[in-house]
Amino acid sequence: MGFTSDLMPDAPPLAKPARPLPIPRSIAEPECSLYAELHCKSNYSFLEGASHPDELVQRASDLRYAALAVTDRNSLAGVVRAHVAAKAIGFPLIIGAEITPVDATPAVLLAIDRAGYGRLSTLITLGRRHAPKGQCHITRQQIADHAGGLIACVVPQSHRPEELSFYREAFNDRAYLLAELHLGPDDQRQLAALQRLSLATALPLVAANDVHYHLPARQPLHDVLTATRHRCSVAELGERRFPNAERHLKSPAEMMQLFAPCPDAILRTREIASRCRFSLDELRYEYPHELCPPGVTPTEHLYRLTWQGAGDRYPYGISPKVRGLIEHELALIAELKYEAYFLTVWDIVRFARSRGILCQGRGSAANSAVCFCLGVTSVDPDRIDVLFISKERGEAPDIDVDFEHERREEVLQYLYEKYGRDRAGMTAALITYRPRSAVRDVGKALGFSLDRVDKLAKNLDHITSDEQFAARFREAGVDPTSRTGRQCLLLTQELLGFPRHLSQHVGGMVMTQGLLHELVPIENAAMPGRTVIEWDKDDLDALGVLKVDCLCLGMLSAIRRALEMVNCLHPRTPPFDLATIPAEDPVVYDMICKADTVGVFQIESRAQMSMLPRLKPRCFYDLVIEVAIVRPGPIQGDMVHPYLRRRRGEEPVTYPDDRIRSVLHKTLGVPLFQEQAMKLAVVAAGFTPGEADQLRRAMAAWRRKGGLEPFRQKLVDGMSTNGYEAEFAERVYQQICGFGEYGFPESHAASFALLVYVSAWLKCYHSAAFTAALLNSQPMGFYAPAQLIADARKHGVTVLPPDVNASAWDCTLESMVSEKGTSSQGQVTSQNTPLVAQPST
Repeated sequence: MGFTSDLMPDAPPLAKPARPLPIPRSIAEPECSLYAELHCKSNYSFLEGASHPDELVQRASDLRYAALAVTDRNSLAGVVRAHVAAKAIGFPLIIGAEITPVDATPAVLLAIDRAGYGRLSTLITLGRRHAPKGQCHITRQQIADHAGGLIACVVPQSHRPEELSFYREAFNDRAYLLAELHLGPDDQRQLAALQRLSLATALPLVAANDVHYHLPARQPLHDVLTATRHRCSVAELGERRFPNAERHLKSPAEMMQLFAPCPDAILRTREIASRCRFSLDELRYEYPHELCPPGVTPTEHLYRLTWQGAGDRYPYGISPKVRGLIEHELALIAELKYEAYFLTVWDIVRFARSRGILCQGRGSAANSAVCFCLGVTSVDPDRIDVLFISKERGEAPDIDVDFEHERREEVLQYLYEKYGRDRAGMTAALITYRPRSAVRDVGKALGFSLDRVDKLAKNLDHITSDEQFAARFREAGVDPTSRTGRQCLLLTQELLGFPRHLSQHVGGMVMTQGLLHELVPIENAAMPGRTVIEWDKDDLDALGVLKVDCLCLGMLSAIRRALEMVNCLHPRTPPFDLATIPAEDPVVYDMICKADTVGVFQIESRAQMSMLPRLKPRCFYDLVIEVAIVRPGPIQGDMVHPYLRRRRGEEPVTYPDDRIRSVLHKTLGVPLFQEQAMKLAVVAAGFTPGEADQLRRAMAAWRRKGGLEPFRQKLVDGMSTNGYEAEFAERVYQQICGFGEYGFPESHAASFALLVYVSAWLKCYHSAAFTAALLNSQPMGFYAPAQLIADARKHGVTVLPPDVNASAWDCTLESMVSEKGTSSQGQVTSQNTPLVAQPST
């Protein structure tokens, strides 16, 4: 570590350690390693560590470590990845973090138990909340206030005992002194000085290696990350660059050789590992409970609200089908104890509607009879059958709620105010290196000129193989076989997928009954008024933490404005809303089949317009298919043309057997939805429900991480065992790969299909109001305002120019302006009402 100031050649003889060393009996067992690494940064110490958490865990297991501590700087962002990897192979993982206070020596803090973990998470939260995004401001007093349940391994910056006494006082016998040797020119003198410091401070000496990567081969990549962090080239790093590649996971034998003069420092790592009993499996997530009236349980309250809503939704009586669905869903929700989750979503929607904010739920649990009765969704369960919560798969409810894009922030701030910043936070979004960003940072670090780096980056879109990488380098004028070209190519490929920084999810909110910051650290977002937790949706799924996605949709703003105009011009009781728009109108479907859909949600693109005359939607479920079929997944999975041929009767609809028929009969034997891919894996390949859920997660993430290949052999073998031909099995696998390119769940497609129909109905019967609403909701959609106005004129709408004496701020219907006492021009017609455009500024 480069200590020189106190290394005295005439130092007194060494005494024994500061306190007796208790050695666990299990250490004597030959198959158990004597060494545990206690100081290890992953690449979640952004731009510091050069290995993924799972790589570190696997390497530590291969080296037969007693345990590994993942200790990222002022962060717990990478511990879930490490936990998942360690749990999969049964390896002991210690949860901790390297804390760098502003007024004291840094220390590695390790969680002994659940309470200690909560204090560590709270401590990081305090530091992050009192600093700008990406920074941490922790004081020694805050460390002392949160010392319970934690072990402190001090990372000495000098050999002055007075700088370390604070940790001895705050942690008592849970404080240690780290000794880290990296084959420098004076390792033995440095170790002797640290032993003396240990005696002077009564902090027992512990060996560690300040690990930054799992293998020495990662040192060049670490140099690149270091240069990126310091915004210079590798050649300009100077002393900021590690002098060698020794900060990797060494074998226990290497560590024992390094610390041969002080073997107790090695044994003490095992002592500390045996004291750290905490696992992330101990975290118990509990949803907020305060939404119930006094003396009423969540089950009772949800039951009452659901049946009350059912009476409102079905004033002329509830059909036996819907009644059965409600009873089944309520029983399943109670069995799985998800009542508080559904009540929280209901409360969010209730608040939005109380403010006049249009919203619509989507997701498998959202398109349910219970959510329809609660007002979360407007998709009538009588119109579609979708998968609800799966007890067998052990999945959490999936409810996303779309709000008007201009007013979604009101909903988020309501949640912050209701639950407080210590119980609510936005989910993180992990920003990782893609080809363009990776080659930019690598190129700059290697000293490439900015114009060369820019040319390389612009040439690396849609890379899928190593051969394409090399070819694109040549096209940009960089020889991939030259020394610098080869370095740049290999380092860029190595950097792909590395975490770059944490951002905020588009709308995922986590709320807890207890303190959220005792579950996961919370930090400030770059956007004012937002606070974000350190874990992303994959981390939350791995630990069973529920979130509600509060998303935004521009079309909802337009629909709300259009409905307000329509209800104002054509008063009725009840007024039109998403659930009361006349359903299955053949005139609306006639317009859709002609691809007269400029401005209509989801089906206004050129690709959709070319599909509509071929698919010819004539009912709501046809719209569900239309929404899902024009996607990269079905297109690349070769599902579109077979479906169209079968729909037109040009090829027979066949199924290998009744098991496949039960899954694919609604889509004519062609899998178009993610849920169908999962069901096929279960009925045809023998997947368990849990394995099918793993397949779903892999489909969602494989473009970012890979991960579908391990399922291929299981799918093929399972189908072969069940009597299916190899050609059929391979086709199913390729279709599943297609879903990874962006396939649509049926539950989401159903919610979007409702908005498709509503926006088409508005365009068909109230084109003036619809056009005005679209113009007032810009920017959104595929078309510029001039194109929307031109289309409106084709439909007989008179569009008046801006008039400083007559125009309102927004585009509006002339009759509405007249009713407010403003002068008007033209005549009001019953259907094609003129518009008054907003004044130019």
